[in-house]
Amino acid sequence: MTTLAVDRVAGESGPLHEREFRLFRDLMYRHAGISLTDAKKQLVAGRLAKRLRHLNLSSYGDYFRRLQADGGEMQTAVDLLTTNETYFFREPKHFDFLRDGILPGLKSKGPVRVWSGACSSGEEPYTLAMVMAEVLGGRPWGIVASDLSSRVLATARQGRYPIEDAAGIPRPLLRKYCLKGVGSQEGTFMIKPELRGRIEFRQVNLNASLPDLGVFDLIFLRNVMIYFDIETKRQVVRRILPLLRPGGHFVVSHSENLNGVSDALKAVRPSVYCKPEA
Repeated sequence: MTTLAVDRVAGESGPLHEREFRLFRDLMYRHAGISLTDAKKQLVAGRLAKRLRHLNLSSYGDYFRRLQADGGEMQTAVDLLTTNETYFFREPKHFDFLRDGILPGLKSKGPVRVWSGACSSGEEPYTLAMVMAEVLGGRPWGIVASDLSSRVLATARQGRYPIEDAAGIPRPLLRKYCLKGVGSQEGTFMIKPELRGRIEFRQVNLNASLPDLGVFDLIFLRNVMIYFDIETKRQVVRRILPLLRPGGHFVVSHSENLNGVSDALKAVRPSVYCKPEA
């Protein structure tokens, strides 16, 4: 006797039917370019279950209809279904190259602008800021840091983290650019205000028309395109490239590359590309 696979995944608020999962999957793809495989069905059920209870909804289908009618709730769903994993000085070779190979050549070229295009909870742009402050000092420079998730951007703007998250920051930089929490803030540390003031945090959907962000000498777009299919990657890079100055650098994570995505950039080392001079 052959048993049929049950067409649902049990969540805390009842089953997520296959048809409902496809609706959420297609909506996330259209809105954010994120491809949710069948293996993510349990994740979707689990992360949305508490929200269903909060809204006193009896089914995932009811919640999907709520999303269609409420743009604010759509942002909440995106926040729940996107994964944001990061830490200070992640993939440190990129920051070594920034310090030794990129920034020294920009010292005499006016204000230096960097975009952290998937900044999550802020560890990447604050790492960039520490390195830039060390090399550029008081020269004009600034960072735009963006993410799709409003939830992680709130954490990033605050710049406060559990003390254990400081483990990856070199001690001299930790002492120079961070403050240890005391009293009610014990067990945390905060990025100093003068460094936070160099960063503009923006909510940006890479899968839609970009706002006016200006042009940049360096764009970090790490650990985000792994969630896109090849056509979405091409569209995202095509959208971003006009914002990169000729001679500027474009950095992806060590697990990513632009093979088959764009031939407008020249690889200068693994995961680091340069836009040719005009």
